[in-house]
Amino acid sequence: MQNLVEDFLQYLRHERGQSDNTAKTYAALLGKFTAWAAKENLTDWQSVELKHLMAFLSQERLRSAPIGRPSAREGATPRPAHRLSGESVYLEIAALRAFYKFAENEKILPTNPAENLSLPRRWKRLPKALSNDDIKKLLEPENPETPGGLCDQAILELAYASGLRLSELKNLRLEQLHLDAGFINVIGKGNKERVVPVGRKAVESLNRYLELGRPKLVTPKSPATVFLTQRGTPFAAVTLWLHIKNRVRRAGVERNMTPHMLRHSFATHLLEHGADLRVIQELLGHANISTTEIYTHVTGNRLREIHRKFHPRA
Repeated sequence: MQNLVEDFLQYLRHERGQSDNTAKTYAALLGKFTAWAAKENLTDWQSVELKHLMAFLSQERLRSAPIGRPSAREGATPRPAHRLSGESVYLEIAALRAFYKFAENEKILPTNPAENLSLPRRWKRLPKALSNDDIKKLLEPENPETPGGLCDQAILELAYASGLRLSELKNLRLEQLHLDAGFINVIGKGNKERVVPVGRKAVESLNRYLELGRPKLVTPKSPATVFLTQRGTPFAAVTLWLHIKNRVRRAGVERNMTPHMLRHSFATHLLEHGADLRVIQELLGHANISTTEIYTHVTGNRLREIHRKFHPRA
């Protein structure tokens, strides 16, 4: 069963152009099912029927996921557990449906039992954005200037100015910068390329980093990625995020920052100042406008606040 899953993952990477993160997520989700199937003595995919998929998903809905790592101390109180989220179940159904669709199209399996699995309504979390005051605090340059500090400053300015994802920031290469013209080429999800404008402040910060900071971080083995660690290596996603969190703490911003919050702030602030939703979709690299439409709810909340505050009969 695992061999066919591997074929599907290869198809995702090489024919659909999906990111490594997407392929890893699907691998983990389908791995859960194949492990469950082995316990049920299902040795091949042709033996799997709709009733088996339903039984697996029913078990998943009832499964409790532990919070944190269990303690190894003898007699330690077990960690509390929480019910598996609806989002996790949604992803498992989506993974099974995508896998079976592939197997059906490739004529590997005669039937597609997953076509009768309906996806539950997906609850969308409203994105959280920083206030204008928080943005000003966060983007205030630090003194004294250091190569690492100039790098952090350029990362923050670019993240807020252009709405890049964390993965897009860490993978950005020198040849993708066109700062004289005021834009960059971004390679997003599924290796899709988009052109994103860069604001004046971000251009200034990037140029300062490239002139005074990056040359002191470069080593003979450094790649052409724009942002480098103190050792001259590309950032890992976790390391880049820790740099941002530390800068948030030093700036005195009392918010629990998430990796997407600067991206959300970029989109929300554009919409609040009258930008067209289709333009924001292009800038963010969203394949579907429905993904971008979530920001209209955020703006709606903001508009209601303004109305209550300033309208005489509100």
